[in-house]
Amino acid sequence: MPEQTPSGHQCQDGHSHDSHDHGLLDHGITRGFIVAIGLTAVTLVAELIGGFWTNSLALLSDAAHVFMDLFALGLSLAAIHLAKFPASDTRTYGWHRGEILASLINGATLLLIAFGILGEAWDRMLHPEAVKSKEMFIIASIGLIMNLAAASRLHGHAHDDLNVRSAFLHVLGDAIASVGVIIGGIIMLYTGWFALDALISMAIVLIIGWGAIRILREAGHILLEGVPSHIDVNEVVERMRAVKGVHNVHHVHVWSICSHITALSAHIDVEPDFRLRQGEIIGNLEQMLDHDYHITHTTLQGECSTCVTGPVIQQLRHRRRKLSNGNDHDHHAH
Repeated sequence: MPEQTPSGHQCQDGHSHDSHDHGLLDHGITRGFIVAIGLTAVTLVAELIGGFWTNSLALLSDAAHVFMDLFALGLSLAAIHLAKFPASDTRTYGWHRGEILASLINGATLLLIAFGILGEAWDRMLHPEAVKSKEMFIIASIGLIMNLAAASRLHGHAHDDLNVRSAFLHVLGDAIASVGVIIGGIIMLYTGWFALDALISMAIVLIIGWGAIRILREAGHILLEGVPSHIDVNEVVERMRAVKGVHNVHHVHVWSICSHITALSAHIDVEPDFRLRQGEIIGNLEQMLDHDYHITHTTLQGECSTCVTGPVIQQLRHRRRKLSNGNDHDHHAH
């Protein structure tokens, strides 16, 4: 009889250690987001006022970028709260994918704002306008300090959470843009070369565009159930085959539910002499996958070695759905 066991270890009081750790992680991320939102809001107000006052497109472009950052941070914070909603019979994975959806929206809005800035910068290149360079320098310096402070609150969680990383890249891009505006302000102050204002705006567009494309690529990879970039499926399969009692492994699927949760399902062909220890073997596999690859959600189906061995990677195909009366329904199902 095939045996299916989801991973997860319970402590004696019935609460999962993973749930406790995840709660602490979310609390730290949420606190970082709230601080970053406050700092970013201050930066937005300063750059908007300063941009109109100094007639600097570079400042106004950066302000537009900051506005999208503020939107992105708010969206990301909302995604964290959505992930806390419990799983249900209609959403068996809960709302964890809200994080990836937020990242996708962040990337798309970044790309749109980049095109808007590019058009305005081109007009300024053709028709340069005078800029109050000293004031522009001061305001950009304030923005840089705020951006760096906000980025520092997000950096600690940016390496392992796509949602936080997308927000971190927003803020970091602003900090880099602020450096460009500061340098441009100094040059324009001493040379009067006001076309540089438009050139800085174009540089900001490149920063925004590159970050947006990276975010869209990573979010799309997760939504399309791609294998996480840090995992080599062939290596994982070989490690699973090396576990005592495992004859072979097939029908393997590895995907990300969100940045913190990697899932795996597979059929485990158990050696005939180990059939009575099938549960123990699957438990050993789960511990190895969790410890070595941080695959925390596993579904492993044990089979005897007389079963027909399938391919390691199982191809999914569309089939007609059977109706209750036994007739085929012309509907594709995976």
